[in-house]
Amino acid sequence: MPASSDRPPARRPRLAAGDVIALVYLVVCAALLVWAFVVSAGDESGESMAGVIPLLATAPASLVLLMLPGGSVVIVAAVALGALANAAVIRWCGRALRRGTKQDPAP
Repeated sequence: MPASSDRPPARRPRLAAGDVIALVYLVVCAALLVWAFVVSAGDESGESMAGVIPLLATAPASLVLLMLPGGSVVIVAAVALGALANAAVIRWCGRALRRGTKQDPAP
């Protein structure tokens, strides 16, 4: 059995720019959703349009899911799934731009 000093040091995976941008996007979408609920809870007239902002930030996927019947659960699900779909596209675009013309070894 080889000694532990013979092994190369473990490499920590490095986040690419697309990954960081996608994570920041997810955090911003979550913050917008929380903000919309706080503003809507404080509005006593019931006419708050604050929920539109997170939906527009996560469009187009959130707008498709918004057509489902329901209340605030559907809005949260639409924003969450829309944000995840958009973050995946952001990450994919970042990988494609970083790759350039060379082949990507990881699918």
